Amino acid sequence: MGETVVGRSVRRPDLVEKVTGAAEYCVDVTMPGMAHAKVVRSDRAHARITAIDVDAALAAPGVVAVVTSDDLASLHARFGHIIADHWILATGKVRYYGEPVAIVVAETVAAAADAVELVRVSYEDLPAAMDVDAALAADAPLVHERSYAATGDESFTSMSHLEDEAEDVELELSNVAHEVTIGWGDVDAAFAAAAVVVENTVHFPMLYAYAMEPYNGVASYHDDALTVVSTAQHPYMVRDDLARVFGLPLSRVRVTTPYIGGGYGSKSYTKVEPLASVASWCTGRPVKLTLTVEEAIYTTRVDSAKVWVKSGFAADGTIVAREFDILMDSGAYADNSPLVMAKSVNRCFGPYRVPNLRVHGRSVYTTTAPASSYRGFGAPQGNLAGETNLDRAAEELGISGADIRRRNLVLKGEEILRGKRGIDADIPADLEMVVKSLERDRKDVPYYGIGFGCSASDAGAYPISTAQVRVQIDGSVLVLSGSTEMGQGSRSLLAQVAAEELGVDMSVVTVVQSDTSVTPYERTTGASRTTTLVGLALQRACADARSRLRDMAAELFECEPGEVGDLPGGVAGPDGRELDFGAVVRQWFGGSAGEVTGVGLVRRDGATQKMPPFWEVGMVGVAVEIDPETGVVAVDQLVTVADVGFAINPRAVEGQDLGAATQGLGGALHEELVYDGAQLANANVVDYRVPRLKDLPRKIDLMIAERRDGVGPYGAKGAGEGTLNPIGGAVAAAVARAVGRWPDRLPLTPERVWRLINERTE
Repeated sequence: MGETVVGRSVRRPDLVEKVTGAAEYCVDVTMPGMAHAKVVRSDRAHARITAIDVDAALAAPGVVAVVTSDDLASLHARFGHIIADHWILATGKVRYYGEPVAIVVAETVAAAADAVELVRVSYEDLPAAMDVDAALAADAPLVHERSYAATGDESFTSMSHLEDEAEDVELELSNVAHEVTIGWGDVDAAFAAAAVVVENTVHFPMLYAYAMEPYNGVASYHDDALTVVSTAQHPYMVRDDLARVFGLPLSRVRVTTPYIGGGYGSKSYTKVEPLASVASWCTGRPVKLTLTVEEAIYTTRVDSAKVWVKSGFAADGTIVAREFDILMDSGAYADNSPLVMAKSVNRCFGPYRVPNLRVHGRSVYTTTAPASSYRGFGAPQGNLAGETNLDRAAEELGISGADIRRRNLVLKGEEILRGKRGIDADIPADLEMVVKSLERDRKDVPYYGIGFGCSASDAGAYPISTAQVRVQIDGSVLVLSGSTEMGQGSRSLLAQVAAEELGVDMSVVTVVQSDTSVTPYERTTGASRTTTLVGLALQRACADARSRLRDMAAELFECEPGEVGDLPGGVAGPDGRELDFGAVVRQWFGGSAGEVTGVGLVRRDGATQKMPPFWEVGMVGVAVEIDPETGVVAVDQLVTVADVGFAINPRAVEGQDLGAATQGLGGALHEELVYDGAQLANANVVDYRVPRLKDLPRKIDLMIAERRDGVGPYGAKGAGEGTLNPIGGAVAAAVARAVGRWPDRLPLTPERVWRLINERTE
């Protein structure tokens, strides 16, 4: 059967719900007898807690309880994806401004908020380390007085899955949370023989992912079982953390996710769920916790980074060696930063032939808000250094930014990481698509510059996915997957795949929301994996359902299963009789009941044996025009290529690329969290500057490269992050060419660009 549903820009099934306000988000969820929680937070960066006085708060109207770390002594009161170093409530000391110290539970949100002001916390101040340089100084205060990575405590998460990324080095009594080194060849000899050597240091800013919906969680602990509704991207991993905290079997913890209002990595892993859960455990009532934007910013932000890079080139512009040193500011708790840093190590040197390589990366504790995942997962930080270094070398060699890339990009099938899957894309062809589009509309005016950016990310995380389809007696279909819907369109995509595979109309396909007690296991919703790995699991589940239906039909037709033919939404017997799926189910069960379930599993074998499961390519070009009087950078052109193998929903791919590019432009030109002493100066919706509609480029060209070279259904590969990864470097190169000086940090605000121009002209 030919493809009839996939490959089309179908309307998303959730569209009407969302635009009419009917869609349910976590903030809409209520439970009988539900109380409300607000959090008492630290007002200093680093201090010992000497006393917490809750008496006045407990006496306030409507207050049910005030929970402190003393109330959690019988629990495993730490959690964390990579290192379980994160206290649910500050215990002994606080490590950053905004850290949760106590939880006030009350009958209303207003009563809880009022009582928060009545809790008195006494502190003894400790020296702070507000950036990586301070944290690595010889006299730096220790953020943590022990090494969590080395413990054998069963409550700690092993880092063993990092061994596939790079060498794991554990450091005792240090502010280095994790350290990674990779490399090959003789780097020093290659540098000594190079015709040109270029080195520079760049600074990637501290950002906030700024999902439209802040963190929410509703928890109910009852009869030694825990039910949580939350904004989690990875409900199964949250379930695992909560089971560990309370000492419960996994089967006694249920995590569900309704629609999520954006994530971009910030809602990866466990965030507010332990706070709501311990509040319910202590009070015996369901508890809802909804954070403000400011609280959300202090809950997690993006790793800022300081990256030094040195590259050597032959006279013809080919790379002979590269070396990187990456320092990532992980904040007070590791969260997912060690893995973000490890991925940055893998991705910083780009999709180029690098015969000699040395990369050293460190994830560093500081007394700032914890960092976690962000769209691109370590690639934007390292790629900024690698790409700007390449463009600096092009200037020194007297060639264009496009030419230096042409001379070094890997070809399809070549390895980027030694011993890993070869590149599954035609990156040189993608580059030419961008060059052609940019040059076609290039302006010939002063202060105008063009920049390119290339990246390749080892995407998909670990290939573990499961899916189920349930064919009902009326022929309608339920799709069950643990993949969460947070605006990216996963429910629409999965409905398209199921409709295509079973030959039914999308209108009869329903995708069930994530629920760890109902939907099958899904490792993560991230790493651009849903299309490739969840889609593949669903394709297999549909094939399994069809096989079962053929077997059942063979009994009804009194023939062999191999004699039963497939029809859209049904089967055909050897005698020409046709039955739709609903009729097969009804007749086989002999009544108006029953269903057929198909199961699809993906693990590390076959097409997904070699890591990574697929490569996500980022290919962008930008043209900027600068006002020399103000330093304002206007993006004139934005050109992107989504190398997705096959676009199951082309409009959705374009939306993902435009969203990623716009988010990348935000970090390149506007966004930066700024600390003023112990606290953030702009942790609010007014002072944190995200892109606006007027910031969009004059020309936007979103192209899709379809070569069916992915391991996913119909040759598809993931999308959604690749375009963000190289855009910072592309903007920096475009600005440098426009003003004649190279910036060393993002964002390129008007003030910074104005200074670049005036430094050049003085």
